[in-house]
Amino acid sequence: MRVGAALCLVLCSAMPAMAQENGDLDRIPLAVQDEPAGPPPDANAHGKYFLEDDFVLSSSRGTLAVPSPSPPSSNWADRLSFDAFDQWSLGENLSFSFSDRFDVTEAGGIGFPSEAVRNDLREAYFTWEPLARTYLEFGRINLKNGIALGFNPTDFFKARSAVAQASADPSTLRGDRLGTLMLRAQTIWDGGSVSFVYAPKLHTPRPIAGAAPSWIDPGFDRTNTSDRFLLTANFDLGELSPQALVYHKSGLTKFGFNISQPVGDSVIAYAEWAGGVEPDLIAQAIAFGKATGTLPAAAPVLPPTATARAFQNDLAIGASWTSVEKVTLNLEYHYHQAGFGSADWRNWFDLGGDPALAPELWYARGYASDMQQPVSRHQIFMRADWQDAFVQDLELSGISFVNLADGSGMIQASAGYYLSDVWTVGGYVGGTFGGRRTEWGSLPSDTSAIFQLVRYL
Repeated sequence: MRVGAALCLVLCSAMPAMAQENGDLDRIPLAVQDEPAGPPPDANAHGKYFLEDDFVLSSSRGTLAVPSPSPPSSNWADRLSFDAFDQWSLGENLSFSFSDRFDVTEAGGIGFPSEAVRNDLREAYFTWEPLARTYLEFGRINLKNGIALGFNPTDFFKARSAVAQASADPSTLRGDRLGTLMLRAQTIWDGGSVSFVYAPKLHTPRPIAGAAPSWIDPGFDRTNTSDRFLLTANFDLGELSPQALVYHKSGLTKFGFNISQPVGDSVIAYAEWAGGVEPDLIAQAIAFGKATGTLPAAAPVLPPTATARAFQNDLAIGASWTSVEKVTLNLEYHYHQAGFGSADWRNWFDLGGDPALAPELWYARGYASDMQQPVSRHQIFMRADWQDAFVQDLELSGISFVNLADGSGMIQASAGYYLSDVWTVGGYVGGTFGGRRTEWGSLPSDTSAIFQLVRYL
């Protein structure tokens, strides 16, 4: 999907989440809990259809501490999208859901139509209710687990699912990604629910920077490259809402847990954890590069790290505060044990003085972005949202990620105004900050501004 990657590199500064090769925020999933299946939709209900245009201007840094192996990207881009979501009732207790986006991108260096045209089939699945409150679903489903906003350790189906977005808000990225072809069974009762998912292997994995075979390719070589199983149990214990998960993929088993607790009338505290035995991020990246043919079989592990498997923990813990003025603030701490520690970053920058090693050094970061994993071990996430700010129908929001070890980070602020029932205008301004030898300050892109216009159909 080179068109998406090219646009993402343009937007890297304000939207590092989408940069396939050099960005770091794309690893971060969105914060929406596992959504239970629902009853078939009203046959007369109308779906959501709209046209969206995003025009981007961006700037790049000068000399980098570690030279980027990618050619300089265009400092402007324009993406016109047609977005569709709908549901149809096919009979008693049977429905079909569909979500798709068609993009045409114009930017310097993008070939037409091979790189400029792209269709992303996000979801297409059937829902059947054979018994009351028992559901079977089959097709491409965007299955979301996790309660945090900036990083979701239990969002096991996030890898390689991102599509180009104007917003770097993890909630937007997570809700608008590629689903996975799967079979899902769920039953719900008054005290909770349980679900089981099987996602089959359909294709060998595509290289991170590999192009899709065609503009309409569904991308199963990104989302369905191994047999995967997920068992989830939700419980209703008064104000507590715990969720337990067991996930298995290609010899890797992970366990997960989500829990939230109201604190007073306006604060909700929450925590999300997952853990399993696997190599660290660097070893995972180099192994994937060799398996997909991007790196030679004899390539060393760079930066140097132990390749043995060990139990790795992921944790997101935070709180949300909401005021009567429709202001919501979120603060979270993220821990990714497999990520880069201080010694890994020192080695990364020290080795980067040799241009011959730069491609492999950047590969580890590109892998994290593609798999939607944090690069660093410790980070803070902040989010603010204000609905009907100053005037009705104006929404202001902002997000920020900060590396706790080196103090670098990214920030994006946005504003959206509903001109009418069918027109919305918005804008995004963002960038990264930090010294040359820091996580965010070492990225090629610096700042960007985006103008967005949406016409609902």
